[in-house]
Amino acid sequence: MSGDAPPTTDHDLEVARAALAEVLDPELGLDVVSLGLVYGMWKEGNRVVIEMTLTTPGCPVSASLPDEAAAAVADALGPGGAARVDIRVVWDPPWTPERLSEDAAVKLGFRRRA
Repeated sequence: MSGDAPPTTDHDLEVARAALAEVLDPELGLDVVSLGLVYGMWKEGNRVVIEMTLTTPGCPVSASLPDEAAAAVADALGPGGAARVDIRVVWDPPWTPERLSEDAAVKLGFRRRA
């Protein structure tokens, strides 16, 4: 991490969220935001910190999906972005289908469109 990198802005968080919305879970074909895998995102100095989870601890993409999310955000933030992204995988609270967006829940058969 570079000590002279500019502080993270609200715009950086918007860019990060948009980048995460492009990261697909290859098994489900839906993005990590719609799946409710992103628990939180905030500014910490010159870094974007992202707390995310996976559907289960034994998820086949548990090693690759967080790395893919970090790379997508770093690319979106531009030069020096990789030094500004901190992905933290958490398991508490556990993911449940209630975290799905309405569209994702309908696509996966958890809900019917009203």
